[in-house]
Amino acid sequence: QVQLAESGGGLVQAGGSLRLSCAASGRTFSNYAMGWFRQAAGKEREFVAAIAWSGSNRVYADSVKGRFTISRDNAQNTLALQMNSLKPEDTALYYCAKYDGTTWKYGMDYWGKGTLVTVSS
Repeated sequence: QVQLAESGGGLVQAGGSLRLSCAASGRTFSNYAMGWFRQAAGKEREFVAAIAWSGSNRVYADSVKGRFTISRDNAQNTLALQMNSLKPEDTALYYCAKYDGTTWKYGMDYWGKGTLVTVSS
């Protein structure tokens, strides 16, 4: 069993920054790829970023590339998403997820409950 708990969401003005965190407990965190997803009101959940088990490889959605950075600390069992130059269209509920393998080619098998990010114009 794995538990994922996101934090760090909030209200920020356009152009501002936020840092999201995801604390993981349960199975060995460092063995698995992790990712961030988001869901805006009335829209489907979408991929934001993912990071391989070692942190050496990362991938981003085109919409956030160059503005967001995903990172992980395997010693602390934490995942982070640094979000800069935020836009109103980044407003969404952000989820962290665990992949069922070392990279994002595997499916996701655990999800957190989400943290809300609201970007005002």
